[in-house]
Amino acid sequence: MDVRTSLLDALRDHLALTGSKKGCDHGQCGACTVLINGRRVNACLSLAVMHEDDEITTIEGLGAPGHLHPMQESFLHHDGYQCGYCTPGQIVSAVGMLGEAKDNWPSHASETLDGKVELTDAEISERMSGNLCRCSAYPNIVDAIRDAHGKGAA
Repeated sequence: MDVRTSLLDALRDHLALTGSKKGCDHGQCGACTVLINGRRVNACLSLAVMHEDDEITTIEGLGAPGHLHPMQESFLHHDGYQCGYCTPGQIVSAVGMLGEAKDNWPSHASETLDGKVELTDAEISERMSGNLCRCSAYPNIVDAIRDAHGKGAA
């Protein structure tokens, strides 16, 4: 593998983990979102060689047929997808975002920089703003995230 290979291309082309999608290939759409050591990263903007000893979680690592991750179940229940292209990145990002909120990391929409983060609709929308959905399933995505959060999916 070439040292210039992006993490996204390594996952898709060399490891056959095709759940993460190549949307814009410029880090603007979030379709390629993966978790690296629990943090959200756009895989198209990161070189594979940078992550030799890191724990990388793609959509394939969150759940399995018959035993879905709570966030996956919530997206299904709330119709948090339409065409489905952005859905893997949305779900992975939502899981990472809930971890950030659980650790009380503030966002631009947070009312305070310290203390407990309240996951209002505005807070969820701001935290998910790096993931675009061309089908505009945003209300259902927010509902799915709120529901999964209520069920402890962090």
